[in-house]
Amino acid sequence: MNPIRPAAVAGTFYPAQAAILRQNLQHHLHHAPAPPSGGQAASPWPKALIVPHAGYPYSGPTAASAYRSLASGRGKIQRVVLLGPAHRVPFRGIALSGADAFQTPLGALPVDHAGVTAIAQLPQVLELPIAHAQEHALEVQLPFLQEVLGPVSILPLVVGEASPREVAEVLDTLWDGPESVILISSDLSHYHPYAEARRIDNATVRQILHPDGTPIHHAQACGAIPINGLLQIAHRHRLQPRLLDLRNSGDTAGGRDAVVGYAAFAFFAESTTP
Repeated sequence: MNPIRPAAVAGTFYPAQAAILRQNLQHHLHHAPAPPSGGQAASPWPKALIVPHAGYPYSGPTAASAYRSLASGRGKIQRVVLLGPAHRVPFRGIALSGADAFQTPLGALPVDHAGVTAIAQLPQVLELPIAHAQEHALEVQLPFLQEVLGPVSILPLVVGEASPREVAEVLDTLWDGPESVILISSDLSHYHPYAEARRIDNATVRQILHPDGTPIHHAQACGAIPINGLLQIAHRHRLQPRLLDLRNSGDTAGGRDAVVGYAAFAFFAESTTP
């Protein structure tokens, strides 16, 4: 048996006490805007999400808008594939954790071993526990998943130096049906004055909603590589993106001299029935 990956940022990015954490999650979810209708989508919940990953006082309200859109999938969504950028350890490729489960104050989420087996032979995929050990980008998503979806399996992947095509190949391998959801963890621009950040982030939002092949750059989003991989495959699978929320740390819990941008997007699969 491989080890359980313990919570690394509980008590800093989010509360370490289970009761306080659950109260915090419920507060953010209660105040999040109502999710958009799936319309003519193949499923009432999105196939993919882009969600920010700062501390909950900063990006929690925006993240909650994404997770509220998954609520109708409780009991039906079985697996969440999470991809986020490497903040701590530089490496080439896309890293598996080698763990059997990820711990949070709310319990442990099991890693989907069938999914691990499906991608482990891809040349860009490696097992690198150190890339996961202190990485917050994926961990901060887990308590929200536990609160909204209950006991689901996860496939956490830290993305190092990789190409959008390599990310898209991993996502394509793990695509499956509506019971499997993809989550890209990314903030937007970092440490610009408030007005400049809003200008940069609005332009990034337009690129994501109306992609023309121009890649998102790291100055626009720390998760640019997984976002670009998602956009590549979203076009192929005819996913329709919708903006759920856009703000920055100057709107939530910080000053406005140097802010970090946060946006939440939902990608719905088009229905194939007339």
